Amino acid sequence: MKTADDFLEGQVLLIDKPLTWSSFQAVNKLKYLLKRHYNLPKKFKIGHAGTLDPLASGLLIVCTGKLTKKITEIQAQTKEYTGTITVGATTPSYDLETEIDATFPIEHISEALVSATTQQFLGEINQKPPVFSAIKKDGKRLYEHARAGEEVEITSRKTTIYEFEITRFALPEIDFRVQCSKGTYIRSLAYDFGKALQSGGHLTALRRTKIGDYDVKNAVTPEVFERQVTVSNS
Repeated sequence: MKTADDFLEGQVLLIDKPLTWSSFQAVNKLKYLLKRHYNLPKKFKIGHAGTLDPLASGLLIVCTGKLTKKITEIQAQTKEYTGTITVGATTPSYDLETEIDATFPIEHISEALVSATTQQFLGEINQKPPVFSAIKKDGKRLYEHARAGEEVEITSRKTTIYEFEITRFALPEIDFRVQCSKGTYIRSLAYDFGKALQSGGHLTALRRTKIGDYDVKNAVTPEVFERQVTVSNS
């Protein structure tokens, strides 16, 4: 059973973030529960090691107390994701946050072509972050520029794809598993992959399964975490 001192000294909590929740919401929920049940000080430190979009589920690592110093180190580790790319259409956000803006043929896309195309994305690649992302440009986040209808020049950045495996081929859906370096945008990968197939693509499902040696199999949902905290304090 954990004590208040345990959380102040520092804990690494593995949370399975539900769909539609922001990472900020998940951390706030945990902070509220821990402060309430353990009577922790107002300035209790807690933070997450890598944002997950509301449209993604899966592993969110939350550090408390003195272990918040480990956040940068954890963020730098290799990440693994599973998800679905839907080909034949694109969206401005490269995922389901925005409506389809263009459609493309998919009749020419075969399983062999998809498999061969993954090879183009292995190793170090140049990638442009989505215009609907939280990166700052001219003092504003990119998504703020995008929502205001402002055109911005986005610089591409280097990222590394260690593994890119196709796990299901059922057009227009293509399921995948990817292992990648910090800073990789899976939405951009979906968009670029669709383009490389001489079609279009956008991300329609995403789940983060691993960060370094941390695995979502060992994570709990915020709901389960709340039950655990309540039981240990009853």
